Amino acid sequence: MNNFESLNLSENLNIALAKMEFSKPTPIQEQTIPLALQGKDILGSAQTGTGKTAAFCIPMVETLLKNENMTALIMTPTRELARQVLDVVNQLMGNQSSLRAACLIGGEAMGKQLNQLRKGPRIIVGTPGRINDHLESETLDLMDCGYLVLDETDRMLDMGFGIQIDQTLQYLPSEKQTLLFSATLPSKIMQLSKKYLHNPERIAIESDQVLLTNINHEILNIDHNKKYAELLSQLDQRKGSVLIFAKTKHGTQRMAKNLTNDGFKSDALNGNLNQNKRDKVMNNFRLKKFKVLVATDIASRGLDVNHIEHVINYDLPQVAEDYVHRIGRTGRAGLKGSTICFISPEEQQLWDQIDYLLNPKTAKKPSSSSKNTRSVRKRSNGQNQSARPSRSFSSSNGPRRSSQGNNGSKPFRGNSARRADGNTDLRPSRSSRPKRNSEGNNGSKPFRGNSARRADGNTDSRHLRDVDGNTDTRSYRGSNPRRNSQGKNGSRPFRTGSPKRNSEGNANSRSSRRINGNTDSRPSRSSASKRTVNGNTFSKPIRGSGQRRNTTGSRTKTLGLRQGSRR
Repeated sequence: MNNFESLNLSENLNIALAKMEFSKPTPIQEQTIPLALQGKDILGSAQTGTGKTAAFCIPMVETLLKNENMTALIMTPTRELARQVLDVVNQLMGNQSSLRAACLIGGEAMGKQLNQLRKGPRIIVGTPGRINDHLESETLDLMDCGYLVLDETDRMLDMGFGIQIDQTLQYLPSEKQTLLFSATLPSKIMQLSKKYLHNPERIAIESDQVLLTNINHEILNIDHNKKYAELLSQLDQRKGSVLIFAKTKHGTQRMAKNLTNDGFKSDALNGNLNQNKRDKVMNNFRLKKFKVLVATDIASRGLDVNHIEHVINYDLPQVAEDYVHRIGRTGRAGLKGSTICFISPEEQQLWDQIDYLLNPKTAKKPSSSSKNTRSVRKRSNGQNQSARPSRSFSSSNGPRRSSQGNNGSKPFRGNSARRADGNTDLRPSRSSRPKRNSEGNNGSKPFRGNSARRADGNTDSRHLRDVDGNTDTRSYRGSNPRRNSQGKNGSRPFRTGSPKRNSEGNANSRSSRRINGNTDSRPSRSSASKRTVNGNTFSKPIRGSGQRRNTTGSRTKTLGLRQGSRR
């Protein structure tokens, strides 16, 4: 196939291809378009930058032009890839076409997308999460969908979109044409194809042809702390736009700021940016307003910028397949490109896996023990922990031996004392230490603030006053010894019920100043006396201080009157 005219496409589509300067189909387009026009399911794998997007968009537009009641759905893993596909679709439809397309991606307002859906688009491009949201809210109907495309399917599964894909396909009719594309086809992709594809045609473009013909690979073994200095040297030597891949989101922001301060105008692209900021960064990069773009693996797929001449892997990807997508950002559409990898000693195992993926015939296959995957690291950490002796204090581990071979339990930290002979004595914990009572013997620890130091060094417990006016041995937290009206030490009553002396020197309740300067006892709300039926007054007891004397000094029964009541 030398040109697109041999495909017998519609006139409007041929005009659109001429405006896009598509004259000769790429290998993936040459094999895919005829089969897709026949209505067959396709399982295709090709390196990014080989015209894979046009390979499924051209037959989609041709099919929709011939079937006015059919709609199409294209699912992509990232927002950037969805916008790129939408741009290709709009160029293929042209200005005079009756077809309309809508882009449903996360990070955009739902109202804007609802306005697109009200216009009745026949082509839906979006990410699985937002498409599923519209289906659940019944703002999107896909029962007429007869053309389904799953682009970069391996990436969607890696990002956890497998559940959303299954939910979305439940809203589609059972009879439809499905095209599944990916740069790599691991085993999980093959399982998915068996589930949703019916007798698919397998199309595979050898990746070795793409990697070795138009992309120059360079490897640099370097320490991690010397990477940035080498990066500045490489940027001085290279001309044209540069894409740098870093491992973390914050690392991209920090590196872009440092490069700008060092004279290389840069910007960062990562998942922490909102959609408006991402669009602004990409538009400025396409317009060559800055030279260096520092990004995470979010830019490894769907970033279609033809003027990217160099890709620098500052940090190697954690998955070997992602390296193929990274270097696919340069050398697009048959152009020349170059890539360089900074490999630190810690990343040598990652590079061994990448090298085997690129050169399976010549490179040595890495052992399973050298794989730097999450499961291997977790398993190795578990083995290291099991090899260490347990330091649990439970009785299941048995008693420990002292330096002389005797069994003894290990004391808690801070509760053991080292003897002169090297053995460890148990020091009782704070809660079990013996306390001295008023006679100097070991007893229980009194409450804080209820002990007073005697002249002989022993501690006496502070007391509260009992019902006959003498001091009682019950201690109370925070009560200091005070003298009562007879000059004896008594307990400090509660703050609200503390007796005060009246004008005669007797302890009385809360007092107020009279006009003649003497103080009258005016009962407080908590200590006001209560009058019974026979005219006697009783004081209300305070919790924890026992009974009190009435006004006549006799011991009487306390009434349970409500606190604060008056006669």
